[in-house]
Amino acid sequence: MRQNRIRILQRFVWGPAVMWTVSVMAVKAENTPVAEFIGAEACAACHSEVVESFKGARHGKMLPKQKGIEFEKACETCHGPGSLHADAGGDKTVPGFNTIKMFKILDTAAVTSACLACHKDADRSHWSGSSHDRAKVSCTACHSLHNAKGHGDLVAKNTSETCYVCHKDVKAQMRRSAHMPVEEGKMDCNSCHNPHGTPTAKMLNASTGNQLCYQCHQDKRGPFVWEHLPVRENCMNCHHPHGSHHDKMLVTKQPFLCQRCHSYTRHPGTLYDADNAAKQRSQIFGQSCYSCHSSIHGSNHPAGKALTR
Repeated sequence: MRQNRIRILQRFVWGPAVMWTVSVMAVKAENTPVAEFIGAEACAACHSEVVESFKGARHGKMLPKQKGIEFEKACETCHGPGSLHADAGGDKTVPGFNTIKMFKILDTAAVTSACLACHKDADRSHWSGSSHDRAKVSCTACHSLHNAKGHGDLVAKNTSETCYVCHKDVKAQMRRSAHMPVEEGKMDCNSCHNPHGTPTAKMLNASTGNQLCYQCHQDKRGPFVWEHLPVRENCMNCHHPHGSHHDKMLVTKQPFLCQRCHSYTRHPGTLYDADNAAKQRSQIFGQSCYSCHSSIHGSNHPAGKALTR
């Protein structure tokens, strides 16, 4: 027989002139039911498709090997003990129904905490405070343990398509005529960014944008006898990292790109405006600055001060 414990709570109530003390009867039930572990087979009674899909999923295979957790304990390792949930029989009005962790309705912090209980490797050491963490992106926004469509339990067929779910502006940039080799499958977003966080800006896989670019474009690294300072400063001064409608993913076409810095200096001394276009000047319709200043990233030639050779 359930026993009840009665407590007297003193509450203070302000009257017209004095403060009255009111005694309130508070009843607290003892021997409150506690959820217990019931095993994966019990879960399969209602969630057979989910349980079967999990058996063939990466987590279903790796938990016994990596963590020593047998399959029978797999469901409740993440969702918590399920006896009260099972006893509810699917009735959401029963208090015990919500005693398990349902990741679809959990807040971001709770989901992340559950995943990081196992995934504490170096790759995720910078998750806390990262751009995705601050934006309250949960692990299940990108990964699915039961309905994964791509490698790494991704919700889409590959890393890039998963990123495009939120970063639609980048997806549009990748569709431009001059773009990164992502569209051809030669690289993906992970090639440059770590979605789990880094100590650098934009979650880059290198200390700076230039160092990241140099991993593939080593011929642009230098050192050079004659440096082009904007190039040394940041590749993104001239190139758009995700894609552009201009040659070599330039942020704008030549000669206008060069004239952002080199306007009204040296030759021709005037901006290349509509009048030049109407007269079909070679600076507009030819290769412009690059036709002469071909070593635009830097030169090692003794006479290459103007980056012409």
